[in-house]
Amino acid sequence: MNEADKLARAGRTTIEGREILSKCWGTLSRYSVDYVRKDGTHQHLKREVYDRGDGAAILLYNTAQNTVILTRQMRFPVFLRDNDGDLIEVCAGMLDAEGPVEAIRREAEEETGISPDHVEEIAALYTSPGAVTERLHLFIGSYTGAMRTGPGGGLLHEGEEIAVLELPYPEAMAMIADGRIADAKTVVLLQHVALKGLCVLDPD
Repeated sequence: MNEADKLARAGRTTIEGREILSKCWGTLSRYSVDYVRKDGTHQHLKREVYDRGDGAAILLYNTAQNTVILTRQMRFPVFLRDNDGDLIEVCAGMLDAEGPVEAIRREAEEETGISPDHVEEIAALYTSPGAVTERLHLFIGSYTGAMRTGPGGGLLHEGEEIAVLELPYPEAMAMIADGRIADAKTVVLLQHVALKGLCVLDPD
């Protein structure tokens, strides 16, 4: 274990051991944990944790047109679950060695072909805290046609084949209600722009 693994967290949790089960795209580890319950008793736990780093996502919106930019691509875990891996979602990707702002600007241009002038981080949220260490930095950014630098579509060498969707905001929200949008980060960001008054459900 490294020094970070030996640290007690919240005063009641101590890592006693770590076994690396897989180290490929990310690292899957099994931890042995001593947990002190509120009544003072010790409980020994086993927890498997997947660490693949943090990520970022962005919803591009156009207030004047009342439109948003979404993407559609095959997501293999979704395919395993429902035999249809084409997921509609906001532009997103891993931070790798970059900061969140730099990473999301790069992802926006690669995936959507749009280079926004300004991006705003609204939150950094854990995506699946029961098993995954990832925190996702959520951004919004306004766009216009003048910001388009290319077709988007993602990177071939990363296995990406991304369709870029420019949708009226009311249609995007209707897609949440009927199940066509079932991605958590996308739901959060679509609702956020409504709360901020950046897009509206009833433009009339």
